[in-house]
Amino acid sequence: MRAIDDEERRARLAARHLLLPSTRIDDVPGIADALVALHSTDPPTVYLSAMVRMVHPSIAAVEQALYVDRQLIRHHAMRRTLWVATPPVARRMHAAATLALVEPERRRTRQMLAANGVADPEAWLAEAERLVLADLRQHGPSTARAVGERLPALRQPLQLAPGKSYAAIQGAHTRVLALLGFAGLMLRTRPSSWINGAYAYAAAEDWLPGGLGGEDPRVAAAELAGHWLRRFGPGTTTDLAWWMGWPLRTTRQSLADCGAVEVELAAGLGWLAPDDEPVSAAEPWVAVLPGLDPTTMGWKQRDWYLPAAAVDAFDSVGNGGPTLWVDGRIVGAWAQTRDGEIHTHYFERVPAARRAEIDARIAAVKAMIGGSRFTVRFPGNIHARILD
Repeated sequence: MRAIDDEERRARLAARHLLLPSTRIDDVPGIADALVALHSTDPPTVYLSAMVRMVHPSIAAVEQALYVDRQLIRHHAMRRTLWVATPPVARRMHAAATLALVEPERRRTRQMLAANGVADPEAWLAEAERLVLADLRQHGPSTARAVGERLPALRQPLQLAPGKSYAAIQGAHTRVLALLGFAGLMLRTRPSSWINGAYAYAAAEDWLPGGLGGEDPRVAAAELAGHWLRRFGPGTTTDLAWWMGWPLRTTRQSLADCGAVEVELAAGLGWLAPDDEPVSAAEPWVAVLPGLDPTTMGWKQRDWYLPAAAVDAFDSVGNGGPTLWVDGRIVGAWAQTRDGEIHTHYFERVPAARRAEIDARIAAVKAMIGGSRFTVRFPGNIHARILD
């Protein structure tokens, strides 16, 4: 069995995730494919994850790919998370991960409707879905508010978490839009700005010719597992199960179906794609990555790139905040202040020359952001202390 040490894993990460200066490209869909997909739970992540890997970083170029050329599609998939991916990958994600969410979400919605006084939740929901889709097809991309204004009968108030400190009221039409998204019948389109998550919604086939349907779930799962191995491998069964949000049975089946090859890692048994090719030793490199960057979030077992001293770069449930990297290891974290400055914290001693390289990348990130200010939705535990 081939053995792959942590140094080789870090070299693979650098080259395959386009983090070396020599690997940067301006092909935004190509960047998404190099990472399988871009995390989109926090809207700025999509832009920053792409731009730190570009030769000529440009918010406009990312928007062009997302909303004009539609070479990237935003969709709920793995771990119930919002992602941005190329259409072929989005279709695999939908079949391999999203479809399994549809019935649990429909059941939850029916229960909410019943608890809020709807006598026949199933009939109400079926009619609501029909009306919302017809409305989107007639009017084109629309915000949830606009849909609710045009279909006032669907603004049935739903009490969320009654009796809890975080209780809220949501219009039922918002839940209907979410369900149509899980079913692959609706897609999220352009919001008001690149840092905003208030998306407009469109009927899937109106936005993306052919929509999201049609892939066989098992075939799609094998293709997606193979894609992940080619970009993130080697990885463990635990890594892939976590990344996909799959049960172990599905994970093992998909590894077998894609022909994954066993290798020995410091963490135990790992897997490579059958067509995997070796990488050369990486040149020295640094990176300034946004919160939820795919590289930060790519594995469940992180000891080989996350030193024990740097665990506070993540929150209590494993979401990674904005990070500083040196030669394949997380060595620090960063945060944007209200006045637009970027403050840093180092978890370990970093030589002055390498800190100067990081400072240069921070200056580049500031230039990418320009005058925009945003709040990180999933900061690491260290984040608040950086801003103190």
